[in-house]
Amino acid sequence: MPQPFDQLPSSVLALSRHVRLPGDVPALLVHPHFDRASGTVTRPAPVLTWMHGRTVNKELDPGRYLRLARAGIASCALDLPGHGERHEHALQDPARTLEAVERMAAELPAIEAWLAASGEHEGCAMALGGMSAGGMAAMVRLCRPHPYSAGLVECSTGSWRWQHGRAMHDPERVARLDPINHLELWPDIPFLALHNELDEWVPVAGQREFVEALRSRALNPGAVQFHAYGTTGAPHEHAGFGRFAADAKDRGTAFLAATLLPRA
Repeated sequence: MPQPFDQLPSSVLALSRHVRLPGDVPALLVHPHFDRASGTVTRPAPVLTWMHGRTVNKELDPGRYLRLARAGIASCALDLPGHGERHEHALQDPARTLEAVERMAAELPAIEAWLAASGEHEGCAMALGGMSAGGMAAMVRLCRPHPYSAGLVECSTGSWRWQHGRAMHDPERVARLDPINHLELWPDIPFLALHNELDEWVPVAGQREFVEALRSRALNPGAVQFHAYGTTGAPHEHAGFGRFAADAKDRGTAFLAATLLPRA
């Protein structure tokens, strides 16, 4: 399928590379200190590893990557299994959502090791996040030993019982992977969840339950943040934040800047 890399805004394209990471995972790397003339990064920066939702691709949200780059934060945006450069229509079936989530979560440790060894983030913090299915993969990963200093998810859920009755509900994977049942390994890190109150696909109540479970275990409950928008105009009140899209990106950028960047 045609790839949209060259369709990225020039401001993002100037800071970007397409690469294949361990496991042959396609990635879009956006780095605030990337010099296109030499093809090298001139100094390290913190990095957010970001995963999109079902049926789209890693190039979907250049406004996020540009905001982060302008704040001094790099992005490593990944294609979910069956999506983008590794398109496989069958894997985009709602019934196979948790299969894609589990595979993506399993691919992350090798990607983390690659980012650490690259030198492009030496001495800098790392964050993990994603939207919808990508956010679910992030929360699965954060329930296991990992190198991340913060988590950011949007229109996602860490309490999968709320998806019972939907095509994506896979009882065996829910029993094995549901993040809310594995918080004993979740580290005490800053976490921000953004959601839509009227989300038709991922009920806000499930993510509220998850956030409250995190807060109940946190040494600093205030570091676990949750913000839900009212009516946004987004498709199904799920695919983005409609007229609040810019506000959501600004909130995410401010959260990561406060968490990942060294204080003056």
